[in-house]
Amino acid sequence: MMETTPKRVKLTTEVRQADLVQAALRLAAQHSPQNVTTTALAKVVGITQGAVFRHFASKEAIWSAAVDWATATLMRQLRAVAAPYADAPNPQPLLALQAVFKAHVDFVANHPGVPRIIFQELQHAHESPLKLRVRELMEQYQALIATLLAQARKQDLLHPQTDVSAAASLFIGSIQGLVMQALLSGRVSAIREQAPGVFTLYLRAITSKDAPCKTPA
Repeated sequence: MMETTPKRVKLTTEVRQADLVQAALRLAAQHSPQNVTTTALAKVVGITQGAVFRHFASKEAIWSAAVDWATATLMRQLRAVAAPYADAPNPQPLLALQAVFKAHVDFVANHPGVPRIIFQELQHAHESPLKLRVRELMEQYQALIATLLAQARKQDLLHPQTDVSAAASLFIGSIQGLVMQALLSGRVSAIREQAPGVFTLYLRAITSKDAPCKTPA
């Protein structure tokens, strides 16, 4: 009885693109994104280098797709963890903020390649499609935080002099600072240990008193 060689399944462009994006994120977590080559990407995915360019026009297009994936995934997760508190009959916006803070920290710990890609691109002075995507992510993020802060203000949970726009920027900046320190130390997992203390300080800075804020499950 002759053995038959199984036919190699030809994957769709969408599947290959998704595979390449995830490979790019994994490699960016281990190396500087500028040093990640299409040869390395092809090897991780199990295709030829030429096949990479059949799915993406350039390496920059892969990074752009990676940021698109990060934006969609992160914002979906943040909105999901905020909703039970923000959309409850008796909204708890400060608990929603804490849930968002924790979810963002967990996302970075699980996908350290994302901030590496973003930070590298922001070092460049020129405008680029990738920088535009990063800006769109920040705008969506800031809008979410500003909405929760406005809800907290309506409930008189914020200090009367708290500027909502500045408080939203400080929220994001606090996480960015944690991320930068974690990347510099080489211990990205440490971000989870430091995050609760940083959020407590943030909360004290924007509220008129220490609002009761339990850690979300």
